[in-house]
Amino acid sequence: MSGVAEKAPPGPPEPPAPPGADVPAWKAILRGLGPSGLGLRVGAPVLALLISLLITMALLRITGADPFSSINAMIDYGTTDNSIVDILNRATRYYLSAVAVAIGFRMALLNIGVDGQYRLAAMLSAALGGALTLPAPIGQFLVILSAMLIGGLWAAIAGVLKVTRGVSEVLSTIMLNAIATGVIAYLLNDDRLAEVRPGSNNVATPPIPESGRVGPFNDALTAIFSGPGLALVLVLGAAAIIYSVYRRRGDGAGENGGGGAAPSLALGVLGAVVFVAVTALVVAPALVDLPGTVYGLLPLAVVVGVVFWVVINHTRFGFDLRISGLSPTAAQASGVSARRMIVITMVASGAVAGLIGMPELLGASYEYSLNFPAGLGFTGITVALLGRNHPAGIALAALLFAFLDQTSDVLQEVDVPKEIVGVMQGVVVLTVVIVYELVRRWEIRLQQRTVADELATGHDLAATGGAAGSAKGASS
Repeated sequence: MSGVAEKAPPGPPEPPAPPGADVPAWKAILRGLGPSGLGLRVGAPVLALLISLLITMALLRITGADPFSSINAMIDYGTTDNSIVDILNRATRYYLSAVAVAIGFRMALLNIGVDGQYRLAAMLSAALGGALTLPAPIGQFLVILSAMLIGGLWAAIAGVLKVTRGVSEVLSTIMLNAIATGVIAYLLNDDRLAEVRPGSNNVATPPIPESGRVGPFNDALTAIFSGPGLALVLVLGAAAIIYSVYRRRGDGAGENGGGGAAPSLALGVLGAVVFVAVTALVVAPALVDLPGTVYGLLPLAVVVGVVFWVVINHTRFGFDLRISGLSPTAAQASGVSARRMIVITMVASGAVAGLIGMPELLGASYEYSLNFPAGLGFTGITVALLGRNHPAGIALAALLFAFLDQTSDVLQEVDVPKEIVGVMQGVVVLTVVIVYELVRRWEIRLQQRTVADELATGHDLAATGGAAGSAKGASS
């Protein structure tokens, strides 16, 4: 035997990291990354909401209030017809704000300036709409397009500063919020773009004429959620759920070389049954023959959500945006200009931010005044985080926040300060974010352990399934 020591046999190879395993937690939260399994994607928010409900009840008990009577009072007040109208209108504004924020989040950009972008866009577009009298729908389109243009250009300043001078978009957008506030205060003057309302100290832009306004959406809601309209909604919704679940689970089973078509079909049917039951028994009766005025631009929020989902998930631009946020170096290597994507993303985010004030401007106030809703941009940040930057999740989060805001006043009747609602909203957001991140990390570790076991034992389920399928085909 020679004196040379024998080489130890090589150990099992290191298991490959699952997708998203090397993404920092802060970036995963901003980009809405979460568990990939359908069961975990559904179970994580349910668990988070249950935990936040228990924490909220504990906080109510600490304040000396009865948590059950407080929650019952909120539910009773929030389900009245007038409250439902207000909740829908609030949720419309929250939804548009959250989508504007989510566009930046998907590229790991923090557009804190949504608040200034939508207020400046609403003020200038209101002044334009009040100064012109155009036939419908030209007047409405002009106001909406001008708001999108103003919001996009104002947000572009932060994008250009980031790619040319390296200025953080957080700092620049915060400063731009302050500048927008000063510009609005300067222009909202009876010597410039506004006029003083008789009998009050309120200052507002000239009112938009009748031809430039958008009527209420109440009658359309009644037609959609009753009779043939409701039947069509139920059929299309159930079919979409079955198809999406079957396709998602079927693709995953195909990649693993196994079956899974029957379980995925059964899960899709179960989801469709739940959708039909909830829509027919709860949603439809609540949305028929509503009093008051539902924003006529509520469908605009739906269109924005659909376009956002399609562009982000099914276009080359959406892929470039996501890969640029995940790894600018990898994007550059694949021929994508990360600097260009930053500017485009900020412009798109600002353009959607310009739409936030349109439902109120064209559907209720018809002018920009000192009473115009403010602070919606910051609410959109929390709604986007709660909704995980997904259009459907953002819609549910917007409705939840609108419900909590609408029912805050009734808490005073049961001796609970209305400010507790802000605490509730914060608890919900923090709980959902933390639970999602913990579940994501647990799933990644589980995948790594499974791959390591397969490599150590030489047993690959995907390869086994493929070999079995090949043998079966050869024997036949």
